[in-house]
Amino acid sequence: MSGEMKSICRKIAILGATSGIAEATARLLAADGCELALFGRNEERLKAIADDLTLRGARTISLHTVDLVSSQSKSAELEKASQALGGLDGVLLFYGYLGDQTTANESEAEVRKIIDVNFTSAAEWLTASAEKVSKSDVAKPVILGVSSVAADRGRRSNYAYGAAKGGLSLFLQGMAHRMAAESNIRVVSMKLGFVKTPMTAHMERSGPLWAEPDAIAKSIVKAMNKGGPVQYAPWFWRWIMLAIRTTPAVIFNKVNL
Repeated sequence: MSGEMKSICRKIAILGATSGIAEATARLLAADGCELALFGRNEERLKAIADDLTLRGARTISLHTVDLVSSQSKSAELEKASQALGGLDGVLLFYGYLGDQTTANESEAEVRKIIDVNFTSAAEWLTASAEKVSKSDVAKPVILGVSSVAADRGRRSNYAYGAAKGGLSLFLQGMAHRMAAESNIRVVSMKLGFVKTPMTAHMERSGPLWAEPDAIAKSIVKAMNKGGPVQYAPWFWRWIMLAIRTTPAVIFNKVNL
């Protein structure tokens, strides 16, 4: 890989390692010789991913079969990963739940699930991650959470999901502000546009706005190393969302988004 594609972190926990984007990112990190702790619910799938990453160059792989949403021992789970790898230089949070806004309009349970998966549990993992990563001896340890451009403005099609991801983004921004004053930890909110993953398989995925997981993975590894605390991938979504955020309500309310 080119220099900008290499991670400066060496020992990395990946939360939600079975997601398409997480797997693509892990392949890049493995090729760079990183040591990885993979977290997810599906043990069989984790083992298959680990076998592939070993062939790609990962020095050490630790598997952690855990329900990331319902786990009541997030700090303890990360401590297991830290012990397995001999420390943690980074934590990458990938898991999420798109949900269905039409269902959420009438279902308290659906709203709760969307928020619990995308914000509540994620914030707990990030809080636990800060304590573990603070012990790293690399120059710039990193905590990165995958958010969404849906966080930038509430829209009728997905405002429950957007609200949860908006909370995640603000949490990461606040953590970044805190870490800038207290430590050398780099904290990044990664806002993604449309990506061709299993989570979006039910959608029409044609057109120039759709990205492949491999392309997003490259942006994530780059964001681990440099740039501001809020990153967009692909890059053009920064300007698309600027236009959407600044559109007056009298016009915006007439648009079906």
